Amino acid sequence: MKTLYFVANWKSNKTIQEAITWLQKISNLKSQISNLEESEIIVCPSFTLLPSMKAFLEEHQLPIKLGVQDVSPFEEGAYTGAINTKQAKEFVTHAIIGHSERRRLFHETDEDVIAKIKQVLAAEITPILCISDIAQLDHYLTESTTLVDNAEKIIFVYEPPGAISGGGAYRAEDPETANQNAGEIRKKIGKQVITIYGGSVNPDNRDALFGQEYIQGGLVGQASLDAETFIKLITNS
Repeated sequence: MKTLYFVANWKSNKTIQEAITWLQKISNLKSQISNLEESEIIVCPSFTLLPSMKAFLEEHQLPIKLGVQDVSPFEEGAYTGAINTKQAKEFVTHAIIGHSERRRLFHETDEDVIAKIKQVLAAEITPILCISDIAQLDHYLTESTTLVDNAEKIIFVYEPPGAISGGGAYRAEDPETANQNAGEIRKKIGKQVITIYGGSVNPDNRDALFGQEYIQGGLVGQASLDAETFIKLITNS
């Protein structure tokens, strides 16, 4: 049985109280996720929520890891507004890098993404690297050997921008097409890497997506904001 990775990307949502309420609901359903085999749950909230969430997770011993949604491409220093990996590492084990919303709305370049990957790897944080299409991956591989050299330390996300559910209708890509592209990522890297799918993942399309050969879980946006829906997705209940 393959390990499934469930990565909740909360994006710019939730206050501290809303995050704690979400965790309380998860804690009440702890028995449903405590004994899950071959599953890894990672929640990526806004930076402001990390201290409170880490404290709650430790106190209640929930089997959930924390991640950030972005990180600075620089080390600590005179970089106003940036949160570097040394700061992030106090709270998280994972970091989403190169999400299509970061690229589209904040104009991140391929070079920015590669720089962030290097920072995250140096800090021994696991990168969750978003790949919009194979052409983008080709450019990363042309620009740097970092991805291939560290492939076993990276979670690769096939994340077609057209499938992202930013408050709109779910438009998940056809499971067979998503699987083909996930397989192509592995082929390009040349190693048995972890590949998951991102884009309108929800309980209704879970089986069709996660049952594919090369899809080992999902980067979950909208469906992760409600605790009960997220638990349903994880447990397939």
